[in-house]
Amino acid sequence: MKKLKAIVCWSGGKDSAFCLHKVLTEAQYEVSYLLTTMNNDFNGISMHGLSEELLDKQAESIGIPLIKVRVAEGSNMEYEKQMGKAYLKAKSEGISLVIFGDIFLEDLRIYRENQLAALGMEAIFPLWKINTKEIVAEFIALGFKTMICCTNDKYLGEEWAGKLINQSFLNELPPHIDPCGENGEYHSFCFEGPIFKKEIGFTMGQKVFKKLTKSNITGHYWFCDLKAMN
Repeated sequence: MKKLKAIVCWSGGKDSAFCLHKVLTEAQYEVSYLLTTMNNDFNGISMHGLSEELLDKQAESIGIPLIKVRVAEGSNMEYEKQMGKAYLKAKSEGISLVIFGDIFLEDLRIYRENQLAALGMEAIFPLWKINTKEIVAEFIALGFKTMICCTNDKYLGEEWAGKLINQSFLNELPPHIDPCGENGEYHSFCFEGPIFKKEIGFTMGQKVFKKLTKSNITGHYWFCDLKAMN
């Protein structure tokens, strides 16, 4: 039986990496592309703060072509317009499914489903409602290596930025913080694991404190300045 073609939404972090691994392992769909939303103002992944160069190195190591959707800061209307264009182009190539790593945010799932349904496409959520403690435990056991690249200062302070996600991280994590950061507590950068042909080399510079005020995100965040190694 011929597999349905799909896109996997790729943030560069833990959940999208684990989601991609699950999809490739189960081999139910043919993954044609990874898709990443880029902040057009600094050529990086918006909330993760990752550079385009690191993103390119991830895609190269994974070995799946990457679609980049560039959106200006803080414009949800433009986001929907540019994502719609990307989805329709994929649809013209026979791709009917878009796969997301979301875990339990109901409103976000409904938003994604409605956006794709309007285009005659379907959203798939392989991690949906799986216990987040189980997800991160399996993620670590599989040999993935991931660094916290951004924290929401409302939940986790500067000292958490730059930490590796491992058992020590889980042991130290305050009980009110979701282990996967599903509520926006933190974002991560995945640089090694079973989906990669080789480790992504990088260096960590200074930590930067930023106030963000956008249509859907307001708060103070610590970002790690991560730079790709040649």
